[in-house]
Amino acid sequence: MVGPTMNGYGFAQVLVLRVDPVWRRLDDGVREAGAAVLRRAAEQAARTAPAVTYSMIGIRRDADLMLIRTAPSLADLERTAALLLRSGMGRYCAVAYSFIGILRPSRYVKKPGVQEPSVFGEARRAYLVMYPFTKTHDWYRLSPETRQGMMSEHIRIGHDFPQVRQLLLHSTGLDDQEFIVAYDTDDLVAFQNLVMALRETEARRFTLSDLPILTAVHRPLDEIIDLIG
Repeated sequence: MVGPTMNGYGFAQVLVLRVDPVWRRLDDGVREAGAAVLRRAAEQAARTAPAVTYSMIGIRRDADLMLIRTAPSLADLERTAALLLRSGMGRYCAVAYSFIGILRPSRYVKKPGVQEPSVFGEARRAYLVMYPFTKTHDWYRLSPETRQGMMSEHIRIGHDFPQVRQLLLHSTGLDDQEFIVAYDTDDLVAFQNLVMALRETEARRFTLSDLPILTAVHRPLDEIIDLIG
């Protein structure tokens, strides 16, 4: 895990890339060389901004690769993203989505448990489902006690699904959304059952936006590059 900033917090980015179809039509030798250059750039970038990588090949029409990255500062995320995008295969990639946030404790969870993992530090499960999330203005006009009560119900339901772990990043004031919500699981059916249960909670009435939903498969970068071709 990247060390904290001077204020005790780290920065995070969900960077989703789409590969230009032109890439697959290049000669084999050109693609092999370009892939090797991107691999070296990713190794260099990871010294400052380590990344967990996910494949989205064929899952969405607008995305092929997802990287969840952390760094001590936003400038570090910027510099390392620029390195990836100008290096070999990276030149054929466009940013499909980018969400930024800060790693900080949730105000509604007193003591994070095994279902609230860090970005790094634990083995990642097979699938990740993430989306940007924003509450309505009316949510913040409720009393802290009322909000805590609703979120306690939300958390209690989450604990009924130990197959699913949640990661929350805080984006308020830095990006269009307020939060980045990600679910890490080996069981997408259990995850869907969790979502269906959460739709019936009182807190759901105060959701303003939770789209797009991005579902991805956890794979090492080398494997994703090979699958892209």
